[in-house]
Amino acid sequence: MARDIWFETVAVAQQRAKRRLPKSVYAALVAASEKGITVADNVEAFSELGFAPHVVGAVEKRELATTVMGQDISLPVIISPTGVQAVHPHGEVAVARAAAARGTAMGLSSFASKPIEDVIAANPKLFFQVYWLGGRDAIAERVERARAAGAVGLIVTTDWTFSHGRDWGSPKIPERMNLATILRLSPQAVTRPGWLWQWGKTLRPPNLQVPNQARKGEPGPPFFAAYGEWMGTPPPTWDDIAWLRELWGGPFMLKGVMRVDDAKRAVDAGVSAISVSNHGGNNLDGTPAAIRALPAVADAVGDQIEVLLDGGIRRGSDVVKALALGARAVMIGRAYLWGLAAAGQPGVENVLDILRAGIDCALMGLGHGSVHDLNADDIVVPPEFARALGVPAAGGV
Repeated sequence: MARDIWFETVAVAQQRAKRRLPKSVYAALVAASEKGITVADNVEAFSELGFAPHVVGAVEKRELATTVMGQDISLPVIISPTGVQAVHPHGEVAVARAAAARGTAMGLSSFASKPIEDVIAANPKLFFQVYWLGGRDAIAERVERARAAGAVGLIVTTDWTFSHGRDWGSPKIPERMNLATILRLSPQAVTRPGWLWQWGKTLRPPNLQVPNQARKGEPGPPFFAAYGEWMGTPPPTWDDIAWLRELWGGPFMLKGVMRVDDAKRAVDAGVSAISVSNHGGNNLDGTPAAIRALPAVADAVGDQIEVLLDGGIRRGSDVVKALALGARAVMIGRAYLWGLAAAGQPGVENVLDILRAGIDCALMGLGHGSVHDLNADDIVVPPEFARALGVPAAGGV
């Protein structure tokens, strides 16, 4: 990678993304619901965890490879599905190529800016993510499109309460990129010539349609039309989740589980995996960090299904802490979006390389030869760190 675009940490990728992106685009990446308690805790909670390293006996070579939902991956990090990616013209296709180049899998949002067929051509290890939107017939149509495209797994996201209030204000996402919108946003864009030039070369503005929500024979609806339909769709029941799992018939992840009782219900519904996640702090503010909820959930169901963690990962040592507390792998969101904004596909590859190196260094310090050897004895967990949500109190009260 050219030295002029290479960066050493995810924090530097974030700094470069902030300098490169228009203010409102960057704000959309870092925004979270209400006061931002949860998004901050997602990151800061990792700093409360320590390591218990060995000083002799380090293994010369460490193995980072694992599997997630039947897919071999070269490191325990996969791409979490995120919505419309206006940070770079190549969007999800660039991310898919980066993930493939680094030997890992990708989750693709149903609100992505690129069609699943184009993304899966760049990375066949693709899990398609769906929201409960539009009722069973519409959902079944999208699922069958994903199957026909070659998706190897399904991710269902249900942790969303449509909270719009943000104490620091929320960037206004335009309903469509028409001439009036372009003119209104142009003062922001001209202050970011690199970003503007990238899009200028495409001869078209950022795409705010969501092609993977298209009904057969129709173009993808605008983002807000799809979002409005989602808001108007009654939330799913556990019977709906079981129906969708049976319809798909293959590897199936339920994303957004924070409670032990919900994790057990997910097992009963037949899922293959769950992601311990609070939607990156974009759901119900005041929800604990995902890493705090992980140990209880992993202890309860980790021997029955795969448990992943999504939220707050900024360095390889965070990944190792999550694995030691019971996760099979982690999912990253903001981290790779910052890399994409900073340098396109090479920037996403750079982020994955940073995480890989950090995982390897932590394994060496802990004296382990494989990510599969990590366990709770490797971690210093302070009292009152974990949150066992959805567990009956002593005495059954």
